[in-house]
Amino acid sequence: MFTVPLYRETHRPQFHFSPKRDWMNDPNGLVYYDGEYHLFFQHTPGSLRHGPNTWGHAVSADLVHWRQIEHALEPDDMGWIWSGSAVVDHRNTGGFQSGAKPSLVAFYTVGDTIVKPQKPCVQCIAYSNDWGRTWTKYAGNPVIGHIRDRNRDPKVIWHEPSGTWIMALYLVASDYTLFHSTDLKNWKLLGELALPGVSECPDFFELSVDGDPDDTRWVYWGGNGGYVLGRFDGRTFTPETGVLNAEKGTNGYAAQTWSDIPSEDGRRIQISWMAGGKFPAMPFTHQMSFPVELTLRRFPSGIQLCRLPAREIETLYAKTDRWTDLPLRPGADLIPHTDTELFDITLEIEPGTARNFGVELRGLALTYSVAEQTVEFKNHTAALASENGRVTLRLLIDRTSLEVFDARGALSMSFCFLPEAADYPLRFFAGGGEARILALTVNELRSIWENQ
Repeated sequence: MFTVPLYRETHRPQFHFSPKRDWMNDPNGLVYYDGEYHLFFQHTPGSLRHGPNTWGHAVSADLVHWRQIEHALEPDDMGWIWSGSAVVDHRNTGGFQSGAKPSLVAFYTVGDTIVKPQKPCVQCIAYSNDWGRTWTKYAGNPVIGHIRDRNRDPKVIWHEPSGTWIMALYLVASDYTLFHSTDLKNWKLLGELALPGVSECPDFFELSVDGDPDDTRWVYWGGNGGYVLGRFDGRTFTPETGVLNAEKGTNGYAAQTWSDIPSEDGRRIQISWMAGGKFPAMPFTHQMSFPVELTLRRFPSGIQLCRLPAREIETLYAKTDRWTDLPLRPGADLIPHTDTELFDITLEIEPGTARNFGVELRGLALTYSVAEQTVEFKNHTAALASENGRVTLRLLIDRTSLEVFDARGALSMSFCFLPEAADYPLRFFAGGGEARILALTVNELRSIWENQ
């Protein structure tokens, strides 16, 4: 059916992960182990539509170049394999280690809530002693029985001050919970919390504020990018904010952060499923976002979670062009000469007398409204105030996706698109007056699939 070689297809993302074939959704089991980043993902083999879930599996040495390997977890008599997480059990608390190296332990939901007869959602574990290449399901599964409705998506972390494992788990509607364990097998409830307007796919992690190790907050994250900040003492999570929103686009969902990134690195790195993309006549469905680094920053309105592309994107730079002090006005667009359709762009612009300005990418316009102080793409808008009379945008552009950030990452938007007819891959424009480009950097990117 598909005659074009894998990774060379028309709508194949070129610097975002996508599966070789078939349906993909949530990232699962993100863990760093012995020099490899592991990216597990919800995968339906043999179908471009969502069906019986497995855990697909890809590995990378650099967060950029991914190699898809054999599936990790397959459905069994208990049901489909839903989303979850993974950790390195450095202390062998679960007793699964069989050699000199610590075990990888995965946590996942199993159950059938779509097909008949339904099977209740319960939480299970599996372990690996060969760098995640093969997995053994724990004979004592489930480790947490059914609580209510579609309780699912366990995210497990190690909490060093209390010497315990902590699990964030989705319950139903906007309700979430926390459990704790000393051995990964026996779990006790710590408490519940509500994230109004948020559901599914929790994450739970600590970040310093403005890089100060003595000033930290815990982030309780939900599927659509909603999160709350608070304090956690190993037993009780005390929220200090209402629900805030880190994902201001239309296609970012089910984000998860990597566990066990070495302390000398120190970053909190996250990846999202870019849900809702269209890939006509392709052998796969959906892509992941580019990995982002998370920080907490203090603003006049309060502390916010910020996201910016992981620095590893710089390894893909093939060509860089720069412009400074350049006017933009109607009829005087900037059209860079480019050799590719893959870009990492930073634009710093002074609006001047312009009513709006922006960039047209493959026939679609990203537009900033000066009066409204909003950025708009495909009829979706988000607020972005100018600072000191200027606006800064960071854009990652792949064949079928756009990710938008402001200078500090407080604005983060994910979009999927199908390109429209256009004379040029990029066109920078201003309308209703003159704007001035203070600094523009256009990095053309290489494909991550060159050696596949």
